Amino acid sequence: MSEKDKSVGKALSEPTALLERYRVARERRSVWESHWQECYDHALPNARPFHGTGTPGERRVDRLFDGTAPDAVEQLAASLLSQLTPPWSRWFGLQPGPTLSDAERDRVAPMLDRAAGIVQAHFDRSNFAVEIHQAFLDLVTVGTACLLMEEAPPGAASSLRFTAVPLAEAVLEEGADGRLDGTFRRSEATLAQIERRFPGAEIPEEVRRRGRDEPDSRFPVVEAVLPDGAAYRWAVVLDSGLAEPSRLAEGRFAQSPFVNFRWLKAPGEVYGRSPVMKALPDIKTANKVVELVLKNASVAVTGIWQADDDGVLNPATIRLVPGTIIPKAVGSAGLTPLANPGRFDVSQLVLDDLRARIRHALLADRLAPLDQPRMTATEVLERSTEMARLLGATYGRLQAELLTPLVLRAVGILRRRGEIPDITVDGRLVELQHRSPLAQAQAQRDVQATLRWLETAQQLGPEALATVDAAATARWLGEAFGVPAKLVRAEAPPQPAMPLGEAGHG
Repeated sequence: MSEKDKSVGKALSEPTALLERYRVARERRSVWESHWQECYDHALPNARPFHGTGTPGERRVDRLFDGTAPDAVEQLAASLLSQLTPPWSRWFGLQPGPTLSDAERDRVAPMLDRAAGIVQAHFDRSNFAVEIHQAFLDLVTVGTACLLMEEAPPGAASSLRFTAVPLAEAVLEEGADGRLDGTFRRSEATLAQIERRFPGAEIPEEVRRRGRDEPDSRFPVVEAVLPDGAAYRWAVVLDSGLAEPSRLAEGRFAQSPFVNFRWLKAPGEVYGRSPVMKALPDIKTANKVVELVLKNASVAVTGIWQADDDGVLNPATIRLVPGTIIPKAVGSAGLTPLANPGRFDVSQLVLDDLRARIRHALLADRLAPLDQPRMTATEVLERSTEMARLLGATYGRLQAELLTPLVLRAVGILRRRGEIPDITVDGRLVELQHRSPLAQAQAQRDVQATLRWLETAQQLGPEALATVDAAATARWLGEAFGVPAKLVRAEAPPQPAMPLGEAGHG
């Protein structure tokens, strides 16, 4: 057993050691919190704060004067949802692996199609679309998101249940392969919630007494999932502060229930970076410019006034409303307006430029909905190519850190419950095929190159066409277009024999 495995076993077997490892990871994360909070304040103001509890629905937009960044964040998150995991649409598939023969592929393909349809149906019937959109909002704003994927209780509409974990609760560790495979989650729950989620857990008597006396009291719970060889170990510790830390539950998982993914990763960093971080200087400047414009507008509307201190005029009792009579001494100037020292017309030019840069950094001007109701095939292809170029690097990371772990864990849960056959998506016998719109857009380039080659071969004459394997080409195009495998035959059907009466007439 390696030293790392020993440390994982000690941390998960001893509650005090687990809390100490959590505090060390939390301390490493603390340098990011002020930066994340600033991104939330200017781009996603209603997110849970990192310091303090915060009340759900609390208004936290008093310091926000420009809505360009929040609008662009929502548009980019919606674009990711529609391009990566579109609701009620097949965004992945299962296909036979390269080690199977053609006959085996023909026999296995329909079964894999049915299994993929069952997995997709469980995704559609669950709360996946709601929670993944919230995770995408975190991803776009702070660059890192955490999605909890649990097994639903028997009898539910779907066997899968999802929770978008706020980054204020999640503390992550990076593994040797560069992925965020170690997860700590600190949440608070009442005594009733703890007993309902962890039945039979040993809860200290001090906690039970306080929970009975004050039913609304909430106790900190630290949940940890750490890699242990090829599997993951899970432990939950009650850190109430009223007694010694106690372990509430423990177990093992084949795949981690926490799916952690990042937008962009810089060398040497654990947490990701977001497009909001890149545009934060422009976002803060635009917010300040709008604030100054509003202050200048209030001065222009109400004006600045001056009055002689003549013992008659009392500035504290003056209200500038229509029909007001303001007394003044005989011979005095009374209340006179003060001239505005300058104009603020240049602010609109600065603001337009800042808003354009913000929308450009958050891809709102390039992934926005179409203005024209119709587009030619060339325009559709060019738009798909541009989208693949913009999100190519990010999509590769999300495919490795989000899409693949999601499908693998869903297959493991449904296979254990007997809802799909006993299959293993290992890349040899069964392959995972990504069929999201963004994946299809990336495949369009290879398809166009193949079609141009076929057109060129046709122009070269029969000898060139003889080198084309039409059946193999059709099968490859079917895979590239995401055609169900049951519609593609691995081998061409045998041709009927020529009748004897038609032979020998040459």
